[in-house]
Amino acid sequence: MKALFLKYKSVIKFILTFLSVYFVLTLTYKFYLDFSNGSKYYPDFFTNLVAKQSHLLLETLGYDAAIVAHPNEPSMKLIINNKFVARVVEGCNSISVIILFVSFIAAFAGRFKSTFVYMLSGSVIIYVVNLLRIVILSIGLYNYPWRREELHTVIFPLIIYGMVFLLWMFWVNRYSKLNPKNE
Repeated sequence: MKALFLKYKSVIKFILTFLSVYFVLTLTYKFYLDFSNGSKYYPDFFTNLVAKQSHLLLETLGYDAAIVAHPNEPSMKLIINNKFVARVVEGCNSISVIILFVSFIAAFAGRFKSTFVYMLSGSVIIYVVNLLRIVILSIGLYNYPWRREELHTVIFPLIIYGMVFLLWMFWVNRYSKLNPKNE
């Protein structure tokens, strides 16, 4: 049994580290959501911020855009040229994806400084790509509403999760302790 444990020590360490970090960050985020009552920022700070920044990006691109608090659910309505095109819900704020990304990087940690900097910069990249994803999705839904299903369930998850995968692969190949040239 000990030989088997030693053989798979790095795999077991990865799984335990990943699950521990993921659990702690997810629990922390859940507490944040539970205590965000929507009184100052509706529905919560990060979702509100993403909606406002998406609105600003759309206006920068020349669209007449607006955001309005949804009256029936905790989300922000994104409107282009007086046409409701999308809802920005809690799942659109990229925090869950960032938690997944950070958990993986922690499980493949390298030196503390490079790990921390990569977690921070990767999280910013994911956040920015997510904003661009929402803006492109909104423009796509405005111009091609009949493609709603393909845009929302195939193309745009591919963008955000594809970016996370590329960041993970870059990390493992360049900076993690699993790469012998980084030890």
